[in-house]
Parts: sequence; structure tokens; C-alpha cells
Amino acid sequence: QVQLVESGGGLVQPGGSLRLSCAPSESIWHVGTVPMGWYRQAPGKQRELVATISSGANTNYAGSVQGRFTISRDNAKNTMYLQMNNLKPEDTAVYYCNAYIRFTYYWGQGTQVTVSS
Repeated sequence: QVQLVESGGGLVQPGGSLRLSCAPSESIWHVGTVPMGWYRQAPGKQRELVATISSGANTNYAGSVQGRFTISRDNAKNTMYLQMNNLKPEDTAVYYCNAYIRFTYYWGQGTQVTVSS
């Protein structure tokens, strides 16, 4: 059973922007009540942490995206976002959202982000 659903990926040129969204597939829990994060996995590489946001809205970023990406959430819409600006070819990857709920990690299916000329 899918617990999280990502959207917003696509093909952009270097320097462009994308906004990814992540929402629960069911309405039985809320994004503001648990820690959540964005991860990515590029071909031939391990999955890596991109950004996290706590239930208290504290945020952390990987050094490679600091200053370019912003993680946020809209509790009223029950959606988490990743705003990605000044995209680089090395940002190309499948992006996954994650939530940690009662000692269990839940993952979305992933959305492809490709940065290329």
C-alpha cells in the first residue's frame, strides 16, 4: 500500500526550477505531525538525503543543495514541498519523499528529475 505520493518532476535546463510535492495517499495522518524528508538516487549511486523537516518545522539540508533547495509544508493542504532552484546536471535523480511514523519509514514511488541541455 502506497503511503506517500510524489509529483512535479520533469525535464529542465540547467539553471531552471522545479517544485516537487508529496502528499499522503490516505487522509488518516497529517504531514505536520511527523518528521519528513526528501531523498534522491542517481544512476549508479546510493540513495542520499537531500533535506528534512521536523514536526517542529526545523529543517536541514545536504551541503550540495544548501541555498538552492527549500523544504516546506502546507499543513492546511496536507502536502510537503521541495522547491528546487538553480538546478544543475548533477541534481538529476529519482527523488523520493519519506515520513517516519511510529518507528517505521514510509516511502513514495519516486519522481524523476532530469537536468539537461
